[in-house]
Amino acid sequence: MIKELLGELKKSCFSVLPIYALIMFLLLVRAISLSGYEIFSFSIATLFIIIGISLFNYGAEHAMTPIGVNVGKGLTKRGKFSILLIVVFAFGFFITVAEPDLSVLALQTKSIFPEWVLIISIGISVGIFLLLAILKILKKIDLIRILTFLYMICFAFVALLCFSNKDILIALCFDSGGVTTGPMTVPFLMAIGVGIASVIAQKSEKEASFGFIALASIGPIIVMLVMSLFTKSELTYEIADYTISDNFFLSYGLFLWEKFKGVGLAISLLLICFLVVDLLFLKLSKKRLLKLFYGLIFVFVGLVIFLAAVDCTYMGIGYKIGSKLAEDNIWIIVLIVFVIGALTVLAEPAIQILIHQVEEMTNGLVKKKYMFVALAFGVGIALSLAVIRIYFKIPIVYIIVPGYLICFILSFFVPKIYTAIAFDAGGVATGPLTSSFILPIALGLCAQINFGDTNNILLYGFGVVSLVALSPLLSIELLGVISNIVDRKKVRKAIKKVLEEDDKVLIYFGD
Repeated sequence: MIKELLGELKKSCFSVLPIYALIMFLLLVRAISLSGYEIFSFSIATLFIIIGISLFNYGAEHAMTPIGVNVGKGLTKRGKFSILLIVVFAFGFFITVAEPDLSVLALQTKSIFPEWVLIISIGISVGIFLLLAILKILKKIDLIRILTFLYMICFAFVALLCFSNKDILIALCFDSGGVTTGPMTVPFLMAIGVGIASVIAQKSEKEASFGFIALASIGPIIVMLVMSLFTKSELTYEIADYTISDNFFLSYGLFLWEKFKGVGLAISLLLICFLVVDLLFLKLSKKRLLKLFYGLIFVFVGLVIFLAAVDCTYMGIGYKIGSKLAEDNIWIIVLIVFVIGALTVLAEPAIQILIHQVEEMTNGLVKKKYMFVALAFGVGIALSLAVIRIYFKIPIVYIIVPGYLICFILSFFVPKIYTAIAFDAGGVATGPLTSSFILPIALGLCAQINFGDTNNILLYGFGVVSLVALSPLLSIELLGVISNIVDRKKVRKAIKKVLEEDDKVLIYFGD
């Protein structure tokens, strides 16, 4: 166990320390300015984030993934498909309702949508769309067909909002899809897909286990778009308080308690649902249950430490960085945020789990290093686009709609596995660091440029999460295009070699 934890700690350092080093470099060259206390708070928070990610990743591998696989595989093997649908709906609803990132979104938009109405509506939508993900595997429905139909519905609602003069909410609606697939939801849903696909899908259908995150992400977008149609015409938005506390340890303690309650609720609901399913259907040994329980403790402790550090300091530091960057030349800002975005996505807890599972499920077909490069480059571009959008006041639909159209066009030219991975990666990339560090950078930048005009912040500041969610779709599908070209070259080279050898060989037939 100690050896595994040290391994996770090492990986976490490689993921998080580059972000810290970049911020220190920006301070050194005076691109941004932070007080001595803020640097101290940021440094301690970074240490806690490294520890939190290490514990979470270890726990997810030994608890979240096995629980999901056992539920998906066990119920499918026993032919309990109706029970499987009920269980997955319950898991999806309860985990989403207790998802820490969703609470942050609901808190930031309570002046527009009633807090609990938003949370429960999104929880129900995630549960329903997970049922669609299961039916996709059972009925062998092509994922891209489902997603094409659902995004057409989304764009129809977008058109209605534009005609109703409520386009100010479109960016926020698309952001909700990324925010709801957080660190609690992602590893469990991915594992459920693996469990079901391992029983039903053939070995050649590598993409069958993917799609759960993609469908869980689009549900909240549709719900938010529908709710937006019924909001009042004149909207008021209050920007969140991003002030950094003068007492780091007191503030961190308060955030620890808040996250303790939120994550504790999510873990408790997950555990209760799983124990009920196990008691009635799976009947795992006490030894295996105990091992899963220990793993959940690591998930719980790691997530609490991580989320408290992010919300306590990274959110405020991100907002201040955005505010200070607004004073620089736009193209310098674009370059800086590109690097920030590329480094931040690599520190997202669920990214490590996705990449590991992708390499495992594809038997090394999709290489880990290429996934890292594609995701980092894509998110860097997304954050750069967000800055350009803020400066030139570009409506989100001018980027989102063409972006998804390109994704669907590319899906016809790449192997299905790349498209399935790409749409899942979109939900995974938008984790807690995106919503609590990258989003505040965009909001701080937007607030400074627009002199605190809250309507412009709502219209142009939000949308960065949706752009981050879109970027892996394009970058991974382009990776698929490159893979196709390379494979074709290899095939042509092999054929040419065979033909050249055949020309030199004489075949004699006996009498």
